[in-house]
Amino acid sequence: MPFIKKYFIYLILLLLTFSGCSNNFFKRADIKDTPVNVNDRVIKNIEEGRGIRFGKGSLSGGGGTFDFASSNELWRASMDVLDFVPFSNASYSGGILITEWFDGNSNDKNENRDLKITVRFLTNEIRSDALDISIHERKCQSNGTGCSVNKIKSELEPQISLAILKRAAILEKNKFSKNRKDYLSKKRTTVEKKK
Repeated sequence: MPFIKKYFIYLILLLLTFSGCSNNFFKRADIKDTPVNVNDRVIKNIEEGRGIRFGKGSLSGGGGTFDFASSNELWRASMDVLDFVPFSNASYSGGILITEWFDGNSNDKNENRDLKITVRFLTNEIRSDALDISIHERKCQSNGTGCSVNKIKSELEPQISLAILKRAAILEKNKFSKNRKDYLSKKRTTVEKKK
């Protein structure tokens, strides 16, 4: 009898677990959005960056998030744009890049001016509100009496943001066109081998 009770409890727990699944688990597909031909569907999915590619062992798009920075175009673009200065903190999982202090070219000969750039990633999507860029300024007297650090508003913030977004858009476009070219070349090779 305890044997039956044990399996009955497991069955109830299993039913309760699956009853929480929503109807959004399987998304309904509309025929006008999905090509009928299999090859056209594959090309569309590759262009949109969706699906699983077993040949390279990587997941693409919609199904999840990546834990490595090489797949995120915003991250790669930020590294490219800010490559003129070393980073003191580059945490992909934390979504933040912080540069080290670098020379800010002070006009006053009695003080040294250094700048630090912080980039926070608010989303992985390439859009205008995806980045929060802040610039800190450190001014130190040349005689060594003291330093002050302040967050400043600068014309450099929107320029850096625009440069990163442009570079990320180019990287994403190149990724999709490369995926499509790779798929089409493999498909041609397969068709030629069958002939």
